[in-house]
Amino acid sequence: MLREALAITGISIKSIPERWAPSLVIVIGLAGVVAVFTALLAMATGFESTLKATGRSDAVIIMRGGSDAELNSAFDRPSTDLIEQQPGIRSGADGKPLASAELMVIAELIRRDDVKSGANITLRGVEPTAFALRPQLKIVAGRNFTPGLRELIVGRGVLREFQGAEIGQVVRMRGSVWTVVGVFESGDAHDSEIWTDINVARSTFGRNGSSSVLAALDGADGLARLKSAVAAEPRLTLDVLREQDYFSGQTKQFRKTIGFLAGVVTIIMALGAVFAALNSMYAAVAARGKEIATLRAIGFGGIPVVVSVMIEALLLALAGGLLGALIAYVLFNNLSVSTLGQNFTQVVFNFKVTPQLVARGLVIAVLIGMVGGLLPALRAARVPVTTSLREQ
Repeated sequence: MLREALAITGISIKSIPERWAPSLVIVIGLAGVVAVFTALLAMATGFESTLKATGRSDAVIIMRGGSDAELNSAFDRPSTDLIEQQPGIRSGADGKPLASAELMVIAELIRRDDVKSGANITLRGVEPTAFALRPQLKIVAGRNFTPGLRELIVGRGVLREFQGAEIGQVVRMRGSVWTVVGVFESGDAHDSEIWTDINVARSTFGRNGSSSVLAALDGADGLARLKSAVAAEPRLTLDVLREQDYFSGQTKQFRKTIGFLAGVVTIIMALGAVFAALNSMYAAVAARGKEIATLRAIGFGGIPVVVSVMIEALLLALAGGLLGALIAYVLFNNLSVSTLGQNFTQVVFNFKVTPQLVARGLVIAVLIGMVGGLLPALRAARVPVTTSLREQ
């Protein structure tokens, strides 16, 4: 039976060039399904990896209790100072708490690909300690801002996606004028932000306190000690989250939305691909009807015929899946885009076509090929030999 199946499969594969048009329909249809599926999930994967790369496990973000994001959080100056003195926060070399009060303000810049409308950008006012808390952040062009002056440093992602962010450019925000003096790179979500001195941001935008406090933990039990101290302090109602957990948590809704969209689009396209595969394989079986009938007449069984048709369908499906994965990789891998994050500001990230996504796309292609090839294969094995010969 195995020898018969291999013999029929060999004949079937050799005849594919003679039936190139229906075979191409299957390949192109499945390539489209896999390319769209992979591209959508590559967007979600890129967004998730950018946010997951942000933050440390030994640092915490402290926000007002009940705040889901920094944008919704606010402290006054006395509360900010009180937070930085809590147990569990590590001290720096100068003996002061290794903590940075930070103020988030929404600014607006014009996209490079859309000159008609602006997009929200995060302006983060920081204390000098912010740079020590984020050692991965480096100034890659120009210089750092000068405390006390309306100067900005912009993330690499902002420079890449938006206009007016080049060094030396003047940026106008809410009636104030700022000068871009440097570009920084961190390899995470901070690349989508603009930074300045927190005290300048406070005075310019009429803010008294801060949105959050970023602090380094003092030892393995630092988080537990800090939470206990905060819970015991009646003047404070706070949420304390590991910095890494905070940014990772922002990906859940986005991944859920993109996953649902990818599922719906893939199902719709897969149905079309299944019908195309059914039609093409029925046509292939009909074109080879006399050949299959002759083989069965000389003693070949029905099961080898089914196996040969299924193998052909699976090979065409696999070819379509590989083509779709290649298209997705060439067109979308490392494609830089931006989308709204949890703070209603733009997050710049790159699509990531990973081996796992490619494997999932190929599995989908193979499953569609199996469904599309099964009925034609069964028909080829069940049609009486005399009927097949008469149909020819």
